[in-house]
Amino acid sequence: MENVDLILKNAEALIYDSQLKKIVKHKVDIAVKNQKIHEIATSITASATRELDLKGLTILPGVIDSQVHFREPGFTHKEDLESGTRAAVLGGVTSVFEMPNTNPTTTTVEAYEDKMARAKNRVHCHYAFFCGATSENINLLPELEKLPHSPGIKIFLGASFGSLLVDDDSVFEKVMKNGRKRLTIHSEDEARLVSRKHIAIEAAHPRVHAIWRDEESAMISTRKAVALAHKYNRPIHILHVSSSEEMEFLQLHKDIASVEILPQFLTLSAPECYERLGTLAQQNPPIRDIRHFDKLWQAVQNGTVDIIGSDHAPHTLEEKNKPYPQSPSGFPGVQTLMPIMLNHVHQGRFSLERLTEMVTEAPRRLFNIKNKGRIQVGYDADFTVVDLKRNNEIKNSWIASKCGYTPFDGMKVVGWPTHTILKGEVIMQNDELIKPSQGTAIDFEANA
Repeated sequence: MENVDLILKNAEALIYDSQLKKIVKHKVDIAVKNQKIHEIATSITASATRELDLKGLTILPGVIDSQVHFREPGFTHKEDLESGTRAAVLGGVTSVFEMPNTNPTTTTVEAYEDKMARAKNRVHCHYAFFCGATSENINLLPELEKLPHSPGIKIFLGASFGSLLVDDDSVFEKVMKNGRKRLTIHSEDEARLVSRKHIAIEAAHPRVHAIWRDEESAMISTRKAVALAHKYNRPIHILHVSSSEEMEFLQLHKDIASVEILPQFLTLSAPECYERLGTLAQQNPPIRDIRHFDKLWQAVQNGTVDIIGSDHAPHTLEEKNKPYPQSPSGFPGVQTLMPIMLNHVHQGRFSLERLTEMVTEAPRRLFNIKNKGRIQVGYDADFTVVDLKRNNEIKNSWIASKCGYTPFDGMKVVGWPTHTILKGEVIMQNDELIKPSQGTAIDFEANA
């Protein structure tokens, strides 16, 4: 009789059906050998070093959060790679893509290699690091986008600092020309944001955050990005889209542009979130009013949106308590991504299959991730196990991020991650990190 390392038994699993070209739910057992998925069958007869009975639970491919800011190096009082990845695995996330707005910024080979060295043997989930585009490193971009374990290049058209802010159209065009991989974009028009900042200063309250950073600020930037993408036949990925106008526009350009949305845009709305949470609800681009809410959900349901990411971007409470608009934008989200979205599944807003597609299959496909994002023989044995019926309350005390809070504190949800499994090892079980520092660098297809 064959020996395997682990068998996951008696659960329903979300599996990509290559004939139907969609994710379907099957009741199967899954065998793991040498860190890979070895067999998927209704019943597995092999003998196993360990069996895990997951009756009543559901196995997803390991969840990929393709936008996090873990603040290391330079801002480790807010977060670091250890605390950020601890939050990830407690939330059922097995892989993260980390952003370049650290200090120093990740805009050179040396800065990238420093991040890789910091992560080794320290982080709790799998990781990849974006490199940032600046006016100074344009000629390096073709080299930077090919670095092993990087999803590619990120560009900030607004709302960043120092050289990472690219608010010059000619520089943006050069960035678009210099590379082939999908270009990941923070899309807000810096000139419009600067010209309208007086709105925020005069009101001195975050209730005007979405008025200052209005829909047109995003649309100017997104129209520009799509036009250049078509001009240079360069695929782009527009991050954290929060306006219905952008969604309607991007729906017409799916041939060149992929789209990300955040749980908070599908859960909170203005002005209520700002009145209740103050600067804790402040982020860029902003959470907008209820007029956008249903349209954003439509964009999820009709396929305009490809990916749900968290945009995990913590700051200390002391920083967030500065008077608006000196208060920084961003809040933690990697740990609450799955509980919030599973609750939306419970409420019937969309299907578990669609959620699974957006946090596994779509990032795998758009960023050409190797051997992750599917439950398929030969793929890495990364799994997110969830209890779709578990009632729970999101609490600040559960949050592992150094910031120690979540805007969703006190929110009651149905659906919760119970196990995080990396390469066949159970890393998190029932809200406890039981096997730390098992994260490894993510591989990407070489010919992408």
